[in-house]
Amino acid sequence: MTGSQGLLGVKDIARLASVSSATVSRVLQGTTRVSDETRTRVEKVMAEVGYVPNALASAMRTRRTGIIGVVTGQLTNPWYPLMLETLAKNLAEQDLSMNVWVSDGEVTDESAINAIRSRAIDGVIFLTALRNSKALPAALEYGLPLVLVNRKIDDVESDHVVSDNIAGGRSVAQYFLKHGRTNVAVIGGWATVSTGRDRRQGFISEFAKAGIELDKEQAPTTEFSYSAGLHFGRTILRDKKPQAVFCTTDVIAFGVMDAAKELGLRVPEDLWVVGYDDIPMASWGALNLTSVRQSMDMMATTALELLMSRIANPNSPFVQQVFDTELIVRNSTGFAPIS
Repeated sequence: MTGSQGLLGVKDIARLASVSSATVSRVLQGTTRVSDETRTRVEKVMAEVGYVPNALASAMRTRRTGIIGVVTGQLTNPWYPLMLETLAKNLAEQDLSMNVWVSDGEVTDESAINAIRSRAIDGVIFLTALRNSKALPAALEYGLPLVLVNRKIDDVESDHVVSDNIAGGRSVAQYFLKHGRTNVAVIGGWATVSTGRDRRQGFISEFAKAGIELDKEQAPTTEFSYSAGLHFGRTILRDKKPQAVFCTTDVIAFGVMDAAKELGLRVPEDLWVVGYDDIPMASWGALNLTSVRQSMDMMATTALELLMSRIANPNSPFVQQVFDTELIVRNSTGFAPIS
């Protein structure tokens, strides 16, 4: 038996399977109110004729599109593709699709705003969120289910999935202090971005407890990029000559390591460098970067779970999931032990 989706509808499938149209609809909806024998017969007919349910019609019936929106940061930072990969895998397992918009602080593509306003997506996951983002207020205004991942905005009421960034920064400071690295620097993290701000805060406050105050030149704020690490690395390593540098992302750390090489400094003999995120590149032999590990897979998986729960139960209490971090020691700090 052969057929075409363009020619066959629910009524045709019902006739071929000798069941009612309502029964076919229940099979398509996955309801348990159909016997196994009947379900098998209907599914066999659909497979034989190549029937694919009309997505638009299904969305009109269920008020669900089966599409999740994701707003991500610049894909030059490997952290974001890794999160997208996990989300895509989990969505595929649930027969859901994903629309992705890349943002560098502002979503300039109006298609993202239009998708939110027209309810072309069931919910949205923000892998990067700032107060000046255009998509975030649109989602809040239209009551679209959303989850903030990695970054949080304190006065925005929503589900959050983050790592304990303050504790992560603190652990690096404790590590440096344990090994007598007191002339240090920390690079990265605008005050408006929770991740960099909290990582810096944890690091700086721990040194303050030890009676060591970092001046502004030792703690510049900047974007999360390799070029920023290279630029500030050149300046700090030349002027301040620190014993160790904490970078609030791995990509910044890669820039600092290249700046050290330009200036004839050896890592780790002359300079320790520590990053944050522990992206796979950090473990590559040529880099071998000590880094604070985030549970990226768990953060992405949890974010999707929270979003699907929010879609199903829009009035439930908001959840903030905070994951622990772990300092992974490699050659950029000479494999010096944590304890």
